[in-house]
Amino acid sequence: MQQDPLADALCTIKNAERVSKKECIVPASNLIKNVLKVMQTHDYVGTFQLLERKRGEVPKFKVELRGKIIDTNVIKPRFAVKVEELVKYEKRYLPARDVGILILTTSKGVIDHRKAKELRVGGKLLCYAY
Repeated sequence: MQQDPLADALCTIKNAERVSKKECIVPASNLIKNVLKVMQTHDYVGTFQLLERKRGEVPKFKVELRGKIIDTNVIKPRFAVKVEELVKYEKRYLPARDVGILILTTSKGVIDHRKAKELRVGGKLLCYAY
């Protein structure tokens, strides 16, 4: 039984990157799909597709890896942040200025912290990648 499918997916991606695999299989959900789309726009992962599943099996994505992820992980607890507080969390979770992304869920959907600043919306922090 999975406790946090997003954490499992990011851990699988990180471990596959560390052993230089070209692709990996992660559990599928709408949240994971949206996080992968944000990571794809920043070129951390390549294409991903939903695999056909057998009866009674958990749906899964096949994710193409680019070899660009150094670290990625979920942020627990999922802090609610205002636009003005994003800098504080950038300093906490990202290694340097303009390196990596924070991914958060907002009223505008799942977006990265730069777009959240641009749209002037806050939300809940989901994860980071660099």
